[in-house]
Amino acid sequence: MRAISSKRVFVNGHLIEAAIIIKNETIKDIVDCDKIPANCQHTNYGDLVIMPGLIDTHVHINEPGRTDWEGFNTATQAAAAGGITTVIDMPLNCIPVTTTLEAVNVKKACLENQMWVDIGFHGGVIPDNENELIDMMNAGINSFKAFMIDSGIDEFPASDVATLNKAMPILAANNATLLVHAELDLNNQEPDIKDKKSYQEFLESRPDSWEYEAIKQIIELSQKHNCKVHIVHLSSAKALELIQSAHRKGIKVTSETCPHYLTLSSETIPDGDGRFKCCPPIRDNNNQNSLWEGLENGTIDFIVSDHSPCTPALKKLEQENLWEAWGGISSLQFGLSLIWTALQKRNLGIDQLVKWMCERPAHLVNLNHCKGKIKKGYQADFVIWNPETKHTINKEDILYKNKMSAYEQHTVLGVIEQTYLRGEIIFDQNNKNFTHKPIGKYI
Repeated sequence: MRAISSKRVFVNGHLIEAAIIIKNETIKDIVDCDKIPANCQHTNYGDLVIMPGLIDTHVHINEPGRTDWEGFNTATQAAAAGGITTVIDMPLNCIPVTTTLEAVNVKKACLENQMWVDIGFHGGVIPDNENELIDMMNAGINSFKAFMIDSGIDEFPASDVATLNKAMPILAANNATLLVHAELDLNNQEPDIKDKKSYQEFLESRPDSWEYEAIKQIIELSQKHNCKVHIVHLSSAKALELIQSAHRKGIKVTSETCPHYLTLSSETIPDGDGRFKCCPPIRDNNNQNSLWEGLENGTIDFIVSDHSPCTPALKKLEQENLWEAWGGISSLQFGLSLIWTALQKRNLGIDQLVKWMCERPAHLVNLNHCKGKIKKGYQADFVIWNPETKHTINKEDILYKNKMSAYEQHTVLGVIEQTYLRGEIIFDQNNKNFTHKPIGKYI
C-alpha cells in the first residue's frame, strides 16, 4: 500500500486536508493525515491540489493511417502531461475509419507499448454501416459519432436523416449514445471567396444557423427514436435554447464545448493563421460569454479538447489560406490550465473544473462507476498541480506530434507537477522523458 496526501485534496465537492490510501491500482480509503497506516509508503504533496485525473472524450489520434498527423504514443504522452488519464479516440481521421468491427481490431493492434494513459474508442455512423453497429457494441463500444455535414475526410461521409433513421433505433435498443457533429450546410453551393486570409469571411461562411438547424433536427430524431444524443463541440450559443427546451421535455440530449470556444474569440483571431481554424468556428465574445452561462446553468454538460491535429503544411500557414487549411485546434496538453485561467476570471472554482472535465465526461462513456472522482473503490487516477503558478505555452514544451497551437505564447495559470494512473506516476514535471514503460490500458 501507499499513501499520498495534501492540504488540498478534492473530495465530495470540496478541497480538504486528507490522505489517499492506494492499493491494487484503486483507492482503498481516504483518511485524515494522522490516520495513515504505518505500513504505507507516504508522499506528502504539501499544499498542491490533488484532483481526479481528467477525462477527455474527444480526441483525434489518427492512428493508423495518418500518423504523420498524430499517433497514440505522442497523443497519450501529451495527455499525461496535461493531467488527463483517460482519452476516447474519435473514429476519424485514421485509416481505416472506425466504422466496422474489423477497423476496431486494426486500431487496437496499434496500441501495444503506446498507451501512456487509458484509451477507449468511439465508433462511427456513416451511410450503410448500420449492420456493423451491433458487432462494435458487442466489442464494448457504446458511443458512435456521426457528421451531419462533410467531415473533410472522404472515408467518413455525412449521415443524412435516412442514415440516422436506420442507425438510431439500433443504438437506442442497446443504450448506446450517438455523438453528432451538428452543422447543416444551408447554402448548398460553393462560397464566393473574396479574401482567403479573412477570418471574418470564413466565420460568416459557417453561420450560427447551420448549428441551430442541425441541433433542432437531431433533437427531433432523438425524441422519435428515444436515442441518447450528445452534441459535440458546441460553438453557437444560439442553440442553447433548443437544448434547454429538450431538457424540459425529457429528451436525452447532452452537449459539450471546448477550450477554444471558451477562451478565444473572433475579435482577436489574426487573419490568415490556420492554427485558429476549426469547424464549427470560433465566434465572438458575446457568444463566448453565453457558452459560459450555458455551462454554469447546466445546459452544456462538460468541456473536452477536440484535439484535431495535422501537419504544419495542411494548415497553409505560409499561404495564409484559411479556406484550404485543415480545420482543427491542437490543445490536448493545455486544457486544464486554459480552463482554470478562464475560471479565475469568472470567479469559478475547482469544483466546476472537476465537474466539467472529470465527472461529467466519465458519464458519457459509462466510466462514472470507476473514474472521474476521488472516491473509495475508484481507480487511483490523479492530477497533482499548483493552481497559483503561471507558465507560458511554448512550442518547445509541446509533446503531441506536430508542435503548433493557437495558444503559443499564451500565459496561463496552473502547472501540473505529476499525473498518476492506477496509483503509478506516469508524468513528472521534473522528468519529462517518459523513459518508463507505458501502463495505459484499452478500456
